[in-house]
Amino acid sequence: MNEWFDAERHVERAHELYEAGRWDEAESELREALSLNPFRAEWHFNLGLTLEASGKPEQAQRAFLDAHRLDPEDVQIVMALGVNCLRSERYTDAIEWFERVQRLEPSKAESYVHRIEAYTALNDHDQAETMFYLARQYENEDAQAYANIAESLMDRALHEKAIWCLREAARLQPDLPRVHARLAGAYAATGRQERARQLYLTELREHPGCIDTLLDLGCLLVDMNRLGEASEKFRRVLEIESDNADAHFYLGDLAQRQGQDAEAVASFRVALRLEPDYPCVRLRLAAIALRRNNPADARKHLRAELRDLHRNVGDRTEAELEELGMLLLDAQAARDAQRVFAALLERDSNSAQRHHLHAVSCFLSNDRAKGIESTKTALRHDPMMAPAMHNLALAHYEQGQLSRARHWVQHALTIDPDDASLRRLRTVLRMRAAADVFIGAWAFAAARVRAVWSRRRGLRRARNG
Repeated sequence: MNEWFDAERHVERAHELYEAGRWDEAESELREALSLNPFRAEWHFNLGLTLEASGKPEQAQRAFLDAHRLDPEDVQIVMALGVNCLRSERYTDAIEWFERVQRLEPSKAESYVHRIEAYTALNDHDQAETMFYLARQYENEDAQAYANIAESLMDRALHEKAIWCLREAARLQPDLPRVHARLAGAYAATGRQERARQLYLTELREHPGCIDTLLDLGCLLVDMNRLGEASEKFRRVLEIESDNADAHFYLGDLAQRQGQDAEAVASFRVALRLEPDYPCVRLRLAAIALRRNNPADARKHLRAELRDLHRNVGDRTEAELEELGMLLLDAQAARDAQRVFAALLERDSNSAQRHHLHAVSCFLSNDRAKGIESTKTALRHDPMMAPAMHNLALAHYEQGQLSRARHWVQHALTIDPDDASLRRLRTVLRMRAAADVFIGAWAFAAARVRAVWSRRRGLRRARNG
């Protein structure tokens, strides 16, 4: 019996420590209590909350599951399991837990509100809207529901509707976390940058140390070409959190924009050291190396990016992949570029530009047959693509198919008569044609001379005989 009283005292102490923000100590007290009495579902639940607060989502999930096994009908525990999955980006699992909440308590709007966020993350926007309207049936004026559906609308570029929803959210709950910042992002997406800037400042007046808002405002100021102010915001982030990889990356981006390559490289390397998988930072380092005429260093960064790409290709945007491919071409790593453009074509095989870039990488890899095939595919998608015609003409010229080469050059020049490379290739083809005529005439004349000489020698032999 004394052990049970000791367990209660540990729990009381854990509550005090939790309220004081001393989560590691609160965790220790709760674990001590559970070692004495492991059959209290609410204590496992409190342990999950404590672990969640201290940034240990996987351990928190195990604690919530222990609580759920002891009390499977507790809606609060099931909701916590769903929220934990949501924060860990396990969206399908989160939806399953929220559906369990719905079965236990159908009128609980919160289960629908969270599913708006989960379905938005899965790009299932129809379901996100369905959850929004179901949530409103049970709680017509839920600020979080409006804020969550606004994210879905933003993903679909329905910015004006998103602005309306976020304004409703701010009206219903002015202290909703980052509601003004999210509204600022929506205004920025519609080009109303000054209005966005004012809203970010409003958010910062209420929460001056919010790192996400400082970073968002800094990026907006970069877009507004207010680079000094942007730098000040990023440096403010580093004053709060010196190991923030985003702030170091953005400072590197600012230095690169201003031609300060040494400062940019230093910032990018810090970002990479803090977060080895930071997106695009190696691309920036490679671009600087190429500008410094150091292709070997560029290839080192790009191949490291390729190794990461093989592990996480689905996480990369098409713009990032295209930039990687272009940099590989510039760094004279055509075979690697060929693989990147092939991956892009798997995502969208109807892009003439991508077929053209794939063809360029094939030509530079000495894979002429595949290059010609990709170039012809590009021209089927865009019959007016003069650069593709130039490359096709050059390939035919290198194969000695001069009439085909002339056909494509003439066709391209009707589209872009001022293109210098096309005009140079036309001149080369004309010179080659003139040379062929001269060589042909010379060969004919030489043959005639040999024939006459042979007859004369024959006559001399006849006379001598």
